[in-house]
Amino acid sequence: MSLKMKTKIGQVNIGDDVISTIVGTAASESFGVVGMASKSFKDGVNHVLQRPNYGRGILVSEENDQLTIDVHIIVEYGAKLSEVSKAVQKQVRYSLEKNLGVLINQVNVTIEGIRA
Repeated sequence: MSLKMKTKIGQVNIGDDVISTIVGTAASESFGVVGMASKSFKDGVNHVLQRPNYGRGILVSEENDQLTIDVHIIVEYGAKLSEVSKAVQKQVRYSLEKNLGVLINQVNVTIEGIRA
């Protein structure tokens, strides 16, 4: 799926990888986030992903020209989980609206693990 935006002079298609990179960058820069998480379908073990793999652990869906974002993160030990998730939601929403100019329906944060 790609986000399709109509302009006066044509159409712009924005791929999921671009959206995932923006979301991953915003989430990883939030206070208390150690890294992005991705569940391995083979063994169900969580892995902390390196910087180039921002797209993993992020699911983007579109409905009525609004995006719903699911973000899976690893949180620093000792951080208040509710505050970290709120910060991620705000940062992701702000980054997407600023960079793409699209409406965000929901930003769902799943904390997959805690890392010391």
